[in-house]
Amino acid sequence: MDIQILRSRRKTLSMELKDGGVLVRAPRWVSREEIDRFIASHQVWLQKALAREARRQAELAAVVPLTPEELDDLAARARAYLPQRVAFYAPLVGVDYGKITIRRQRARWGSCSAQGNLSFNCLLMLAPPAVLDSVVVHELCHRKVMDHSPRFYQLLLRVMPDYQTHHQWLKQNGPALIARLPRRT
Repeated sequence: MDIQILRSRRKTLSMELKDGGVLVRAPRWVSREEIDRFIASHQVWLQKALAREARRQAELAAVVPLTPEELDDLAARARAYLPQRVAFYAPLVGVDYGKITIRRQRARWGSCSAQGNLSFNCLLMLAPPAVLDSVVVHELCHRKVMDHSPRFYQLLLRVMPDYQTHHQWLKQNGPALIARLPRRT
């Protein structure tokens, strides 16, 4: 198993699965022997986490990719539907916006440029409408606050109090949606 150690000014040890290996975050002063003991003391957690990740990877590998025709249909539906949702929420956020584009992305659900142009992933059309709306509101809030500061989330939660529920759904189910994109050859 690949173990990567990242040392910093932190005060405690932590461990996470990352890119098929284990990432241990450690204070600069902790010895390699102490790190090895830490890893050994968390073997049960590590084995469960590795098994969970293997199951998740198997599930994602079993997902049937969308055909080009299905992707075109999703993009067309998104081009018709998303501007309506943006137009609905923009006054609630108190912002204007520029051009809206629809893309097929593997890493983003939406983005907002400094010029106010919005971009959305066509795969959002496979998510529940409330989840899609949460991405729209998230991007519109970036028209007022371009970072993810407390001020940004205060605005976001004012407009959509149940945002965290929808964000959690996307974190949990988003990888399966992304897996529907045709595999690169």
